[in-house]
Amino acid sequence: MTIIEKSTLGATPFQQLLGHNPEAMTAWAKLGDVLEGNQSLTSTLKEQVRRTLAQSNGCEYCKAKGKPDPRLFDEKTSVAVGFAEVYIKLNGDVPSSISNVLKESFTDQEISELFAFICFTTAQQHFGALMKLEPADSPWEKMLHE
Repeated sequence: MTIIEKSTLGATPFQQLLGHNPEAMTAWAKLGDVLEGNQSLTSTLKEQVRRTLAQSNGCEYCKAKGKPDPRLFDEKTSVAVGFAEVYIKLNGDVPSSISNVLKESFTDQEISELFAFICFTTAQQHFGALMKLEPADSPWEKMLHE
């Protein structure tokens, strides 16, 4: 159970918690749509990174979609997920030798997009963890248990 009541604004339980601040909720959702979609990196790659981050960022709601699925990994996804794991383990203090590995597989545009996605996703997951957002709060999760 979340630590505050959900607002009536928002399409998801996460948005409803942000919905107490409608302007922030709208901007947050819009940025999420941009960062999560297909750009220079695919949404499939980003979903595997999101799942990787979710395992360590403390948000049970975020973990509910499962762990990363190696069957969906290509070379870029493997490198991105590996970077996310290092980022988590080193608390963001990533050595340049690891960043150099990224430069072998990704363009500057892709690295910028990946880092923005990792930071935004980590913030979302920390918010969910702070709010005690749980999988049972998810409409699709409720359907699974009915």
